[in-house]
Amino acid sequence: MKIFAIGMNYIQHNKELDGALYKPERPVIFTKADSALLKNRKPFFIPDDMGQIDYETELVVRISRLGKSIPERFAHRYYDAVTVGIDFTARQMQRELRSKGLPWELCKGFDGAAAIGEWVDKSKLPDIRLLRFHLDINGQTVQQGCAADMLFGVDELIAYISRYFTLKTGDILYTGTPAGVGPVHIDDHMEGYLEERKVLDFNCK
Repeated sequence: MKIFAIGMNYIQHNKELDGALYKPERPVIFTKADSALLKNRKPFFIPDDMGQIDYETELVVRISRLGKSIPERFAHRYYDAVTVGIDFTARQMQRELRSKGLPWELCKGFDGAAAIGEWVDKSKLPDIRLLRFHLDINGQTVQQGCAADMLFGVDELIAYISRYFTLKTGDILYTGTPAGVGPVHIDDHMEGYLEERKVLDFNCK
C-alpha cells in the first residue's frame, strides 16, 4: 500500500502558509510511510520532540484497481470510496525543510501522521467534485472545505500521479487541505465529517 499526499492544493491555504495567493505549476506530491496510517479510532500520540504539530483536514480517496498512465477522463473508474483524514504536520520542521529545498517526509510521514476515517462508498455520496467536509475539535468546528475549491481535482491528481507511479488496489490519496490549519494538544478530541456524516473520531494523547 502506498500513501500519496498533495501539498498546496487550496489557494487560501497557500496564502496561509506563504502570504500569497498562488497555484503551483503542477501538483505537489509527497508520500507517507505505511506506518504513518492511523485508523480504527486509535489515539494520536503527539511527538514531544518535533515542535508544534498541526492538523490538516483533507478528503481522502481509495484506489480500487491497478492503473498506470491513466487518462484524466477515465480516472473516476480507479477509486471507489472516500473519507476524511488528517495529514499531521510538524510545522516548524516543515518550514526549515522548505527553506532548504528538502523533502517533506520527516515532517509529514512520521508514525501516526496519516489519520484516516471510515470509508464511504462513493456511490452513496454526491459528486466528489462538490463534497464538503469539516473537522471539529472538542465540539467546535475548526476547519472546513469543499472539493470544488481544489486547485487540482481528484481525477486530475490520479492522472498525474499515475504517470510516475503504478497505482494499486488499496493505495490512498490525501488530496490537500484548505485554510484553517492549527496546532493539536493533548486531550483534544478530533471528529471529522464528510458532508454531515461523521467518519473520523479519535483523541490526542
